[in-house]
Amino acid sequence: MRCDAKTFAQMYETVYMDLYRFALCMMRSRQDAEDAVSEAVMAAYENIGKLRDEKAFRNWIFTILSNICKRKLQDAARERSRSNEAYSLIRQDTPEEPDMGLAVDVRKAFFLLEEEEQTIVGLSVFGGYNSQEIGEALKLNPNTVRSKRSRALQKMECVLR
Repeated sequence: MRCDAKTFAQMYETVYMDLYRFALCMMRSRQDAEDAVSEAVMAAYENIGKLRDEKAFRNWIFTILSNICKRKLQDAARERSRSNEAYSLIRQDTPEEPDMGLAVDVRKAFFLLEEEEQTIVGLSVFGGYNSQEIGEALKLNPNTVRSKRSRALQKMECVLR
């Protein structure tokens, strides 16, 4: 697809709030969400020529953002793992205490979901996508998306009780 900066800006303007909400939900911090959205917008702008249909822009840029969020979360998890290993070598004699003060709310329930479940619920709730659209973006059968979303919401409901 041929696209100038003005056309790209017009298409981006229609989705930027949804992109930010999705990234905020996935990344858990404003700064990380802003970074992820910025990175997604840059990647989308650089690769806009690969988009064949302007109508697919929303799904396409959400897929880019989802992949960036996943990568950033995996990188952060690896870094935490390395830090935890170093800390446990230093403090081997101190038993780990469970966090009994964990507040139960929707946000924390969301973060207890598996990464794929978070993506599906996030795209559904924050992106407004239906099962068919999510399935296309994640390369899953729409029925699979519906069942995974249903199970994820049930998990969240159990935590919120």
